[in-house]
Amino acid sequence: MFCRRLVEKIFFPLSLVFVQIAVMAPVFSPALTLDEALSLAKSNLPAYQAQAARVQSSEALYKASYGAYVPSVDAAGTAIRRDIAGYDSSTNNFDVTASLKLFDYKRGYNRDLSRYAFNTEQEGLRRSLLDLEFSVKSSFYTTVANRGILQQRKIQLENARKNYEVAEGRRQFGVAKLSDVLQVSVRLEQARFNLVQAEGSLQKSLSELSSLIGTPVTDAADLQGALAFELALPDEKLLEQALLRRPEILQAELAVKRAQSAEGISTGDFLPVVSGNLSYSRTDTSNPASTSASIYGNPYEDRSASLLATWNLFELGKFYRRKAASIDTLTAAKTLKETERSLRLELRKSYEDFVTASRNVNVAEEQLKQALQNYDQAFGEYKVGKGDILSVVFAETLLAQAREQDVQAKLNLYLAKALLERVSGIERLDALQDTPGQSADTRTR
Repeated sequence: MFCRRLVEKIFFPLSLVFVQIAVMAPVFSPALTLDEALSLAKSNLPAYQAQAARVQSSEALYKASYGAYVPSVDAAGTAIRRDIAGYDSSTNNFDVTASLKLFDYKRGYNRDLSRYAFNTEQEGLRRSLLDLEFSVKSSFYTTVANRGILQQRKIQLENARKNYEVAEGRRQFGVAKLSDVLQVSVRLEQARFNLVQAEGSLQKSLSELSSLIGTPVTDAADLQGALAFELALPDEKLLEQALLRRPEILQAELAVKRAQSAEGISTGDFLPVVSGNLSYSRTDTSNPASTSASIYGNPYEDRSASLLATWNLFELGKFYRRKAASIDTLTAAKTLKETERSLRLELRKSYEDFVTASRNVNVAEEQLKQALQNYDQAFGEYKVGKGDILSVVFAETLLAQAREQDVQAKLNLYLAKALLERVSGIERLDALQDTPGQSADTRTR
């Protein structure tokens, strides 16, 4: 009894303390990587799910086209009851017919049309996936960049506050003018304004990313990754080879095949359709007024086999439908060539954008180093009384611009990378690195 009370007095309060600590302890969510964001978007984005459903619908229609190659069975039944001059009579009839097309020039092309439509929807799903990946990558990179810009603007605010404190201290000692303090005060308020703007931009990019992946992301610190200059330039020939497998080109090729199948269907209007039928009919009749035993109560059965051929000898419209189908085939072929031309141009422009963005990163990094050195020099000179406050404010403003330009240059590089992946129709540029690619710096020397 004594031990039980001791346990209740000691361990019960301790258990409450542990429970309270567990409740109050912060919950750490795992960092969200780009691959995880892409996986969430595939599972949650309605537009992508709708395209996946269209693929399933098109597949079902393609399987339905095989119905032209198997027999169709129809059943029919009738029940008739008559009352004539006080006598009741009834007739029950049951028919079963099985039919099979033995020759139909169109059915093969109809099946091909269904298959090409199914393949087109499959490429549409892959195209939707590429669009999804580009949107998620762009949003993810932009959010990471906005997070970096927010950090840079916090540094700007600290620099502006440091300038203000030095100027105010010098004024109190009588070695600086009030105009110096007012100059740095204006810059300090501008830094505060820029910080608020950066916070708003970050929240907007977080909202866009959350909408795309279907999961709320409230803290930019949950995103794993940083924008770094580690991207090699891929080989142009490999990009062009990947471009030929882009969904838009494959869809254009399928459009040519569909036009050719439609042309075959129009040719089928000039050929006969042959089908075979097997039928069975049973009729039960009840007629009390009749004295014939063969009619009264005895069923009547009929079995037959038939061969049916139909052939349209003349119909004006089929000649023009055949001509229109031939023109559509030529049009689809021209559209394919135009699609290839425009996509090759788009690839070339995206490639050059990637090269330019890569070179700009180097320039921005060098400019940041010089701006930092310039600010340190101007601030040091002003602090010992050898410089003026305008030089400090101007140098700090240039440093702030250089910091943001460095982040923006890296963001432009990653956005150019995402666009190049989208244009070439691949998920990652790393997949093309089977052969060593040249760097952007090497290419531009």
